[in-house]
Amino acid sequence: MESTEFKLLFAGPMGAGKTTAINAISDTPCVSTEATNTDRDQCDKALTTTALDYGQIALDDGNVVHLYGTPGQERFSFMWPILATNAAGVVILLDGSHAQLMQHLDTYVDAFWRNGSLPMVIGVGRLAPEQEGSLLNDIMQCLEEKGHTPPVLAADVRQREDVLALVDTLLCLIEVSDLTMETA
Repeated sequence: MESTEFKLLFAGPMGAGKTTAINAISDTPCVSTEATNTDRDQCDKALTTTALDYGQIALDDGNVVHLYGTPGQERFSFMWPILATNAAGVVILLDGSHAQLMQHLDTYVDAFWRNGSLPMVIGVGRLAPEQEGSLLNDIMQCLEEKGHTPPVLAADVRQREDVLALVDTLLCLIEVSDLTMETA
């Protein structure tokens, strides 16, 4: 049986955890293009991705998943379609505690839904336990109003199991999408 290689994208605003998520699951040391963050008003962290992050995981069936993280600042949005080229799907990561959560949802879903309507999974981190259910429901309702129905999952991007759940969900969507295209 021949192995398959998948390219998956991790996208979302600065500070949502793209670099952390890729580091949590990559079987190889990650390549990162981090530089000093000059936009502390948007996200108070020392470094930020300016071009891409890269890692990979080998699946038990011999397939390889290439993981690409996009820069989160909109001024680097010219990189998004470049990185989305030939991607099989996208994980959108969001910070559930950010005041502009719904604006971030719109920005990143719209950017990647337009780029070929990639299979998509939404991962929401930094959720207080008491708000998790209602916030995830609000996000799903917002997406449904726009005609999008990607899975929306709570995820702690520092936890390998949570990030793998996002990737597994996305790979299932890709497989269903591929089967649908074959029968069309």
